[in-house]
Amino acid sequence: MPRARTTFHELTVGQVAQRSGVAISALHFYERQGLIRSTRTSSNQRRYSRDTLRRVAFIRASQHVGISLAAIREALDRLPSERTPTPDDWARLSASWRTELDARIAHLQALRDDLTECIGCGCLSLRSCHLTNPRDVLGREGPGARRLPRRR
Repeated sequence: MPRARTTFHELTVGQVAQRSGVAISALHFYERQGLIRSTRTSSNQRRYSRDTLRRVAFIRASQHVGISLAAIREALDRLPSERTPTPDDWARLSASWRTELDARIAHLQALRDDLTECIGCGCLSLRSCHLTNPRDVLGREGPGARRLPRRR
């Protein structure tokens, strides 16, 4: 029986998974989320264009730095569909997230710095504890660990 031929520019889901290092189930998920697209053969098998490999790499890198799938989808929707995205296209997309990433970094640095001030006594009502009790709201409830379960 003759095998269905794929064009040079199309990849099967298994080929995309192997070359990208992403599980087939993840590729199906990305497709359901509108992050990548496929066409179907006459026997209903998925075929992906070669630029899907770059899109999957972009998705993985974006997820690695904490970008949401919704934001990734919006970014990918701005890419040209008539050609493979260029390095300038990718740079423009990643630059649009720089402000958000800078804000996250600043927030994490502030949490790290506040953690340095925590003495770890467990009272959770210190006026200076910015992590667990900002502005000493638990201090009004009395002394001791207010968020831990009480012993009977």
